Amino acid sequence: MKKTLLCSLALSFALALGGCGQTREDRAVNGALLGGATGAIIGGAASGQAGGALAGGILGAAAGSIIGASTAEPPRRCLRFRYDYDGNRYCARYAAPDAY
Repeated sequence: MKKTLLCSLALSFALALGGCGQTREDRAVNGALLGGATGAIIGGAASGQAGGALAGGILGAAAGSIIGASTAEPPRRCLRFRYDYDGNRYCARYAAPDAY
């Protein structure tokens, strides 16, 4: 019961914080950190040894980095710029994602 609670708590934290970051690099780093921590907790709880925690942390960090980097959205390209009353430029129209 204690292992199940610990594993579900670790997974819920990983899911809650997994979407942080805007760029591909930020998401890869966040994914590696969260995946490594979650993998270490699950590996340690499942095996009861430090080797299991180490193996889980390494595999979780690798998987989290790959998954985090692949889920980043490509940067959007602005088609039309406009200016507000204070003279600040902003994007009034973005290009379609498949128009790159």
